[in-house]
Amino acid sequence: MVDSKIDYEALIRTNIAGYLQSKNEVDEHLPEAPDIEGLWAKIGESYLPDGMREFNDYPTVALGWIMYVGMAVAKYWDEDWELYGKVPDLYVYLRDKIDFDHMDDYIREKVLMLDAAQADVLQAIVGETSARVYNQLCHFNFEPGTEKAFRGFVAALHQMYLMGAAMQLKRMGYHMTQLGG
Repeated sequence: MVDSKIDYEALIRTNIAGYLQSKNEVDEHLPEAPDIEGLWAKIGESYLPDGMREFNDYPTVALGWIMYVGMAVAKYWDEDWELYGKVPDLYVYLRDKIDFDHMDDYIREKVLMLDAAQADVLQAIVGETSARVYNQLCHFNFEPGTEKAFRGFVAALHQMYLMGAAMQLKRMGYHMTQLGG
């Protein structure tokens, strides 16, 4: 039985953040990036049909590719937000540069400009993060096809997107620290 009072998104965030912090991929204090977060509704809505289509056969792809999208959006935010902030749908923009199946390669090579070794390291981290989140979703025991299962999937996608952005912000030198005290 799934408890409706449980904040599944917070549990997913804690899981992902803990893993990525252990790999020194995100800071303890996660970034607040309103420009990047503000795009989630549009990106999530556009991504959802592709993500849902892939989930049954390739759950880690469905979860991982949105993490790459978060990284690409963070890179675009840093590079030229005046330009990229005007793109009507950055997910569609990225997907249509190549296709859904190869979007990860496109983002690693053409957006993030990683060499082969860096791309392999990132692929392993995204793969492990996706596997952890998929495992967590399985342990939530959502009944397939229900509203709770759908909401759990959307919560997972949202956190993967945000953590992808957080990873890329850190990789570009943005370090989040607690102010004041």
